[in-house]
Amino acid sequence: MDREKQKQVLEALILAAEEPIGAGRLADVVPGLTPARARELARELGDDYERDGRAFEVWEVAGGYQIRTRSEYSAYVRQLQKERPLRLSRAALETLAVIAYKQPVTRAEVEHVRGVDAGAVLRSLVERRLVRIAGHREVPGRPMLYGTSRRFLEVFGLSGLDDLPTLREIEELVPTDAPLEREDEAPAGPALAAEPAPASDEAQAPEGPGGLH
Repeated sequence: MDREKQKQVLEALILAAEEPIGAGRLADVVPGLTPARARELARELGDDYERDGRAFEVWEVAGGYQIRTRSEYSAYVRQLQKERPLRLSRAALETLAVIAYKQPVTRAEVEHVRGVDAGAVLRSLVERRLVRIAGHREVPGRPMLYGTSRRFLEVFGLSGLDDLPTLREIEELVPTDAPLEREDEAPAGPALAAEPAPASDEAQAPEGPGGLH
């Protein structure tokens, strides 16, 4: 299989994947492709879209690749949704920030930092798959540990935790009124995925994260 054909197959796989697909997995599927070549072709594909002025782009997020609509078209994409996007409350954003920078962390540790009960917000973030249960701390009572999920990386457009901004940059990166569609509101295919944004707080209204696929 020649290079151009490999790139076409790679494009089809990224489009079809329900979640960001890694270079290793792409290499497993495409004949003659190595992970290094997969990363190279993914970059080329993104350059092709940029050069041709396409309405979508290749993102490297959550350890893989995903094709998303460009941010300037997100308002149009959202009009396809049946319900209005929900909002990220300050409580949810603060809790998520504590977990992201201190993980793995217990509920008590989150509450110590924030100074308020975090139970409802933690449940909300777990249900939205932005936060995962990361085990138990080996102390009396074995409290649950919380950490960010792969979905968290996907939603916030991060390749890995090393890409997290400084705490000072958080509010600039994620304004508290930025919307995130629910999973069941997302476009039918990954090529039309809406721009990623934060999830809302369950205290506002129950739902789940989405806006990517």
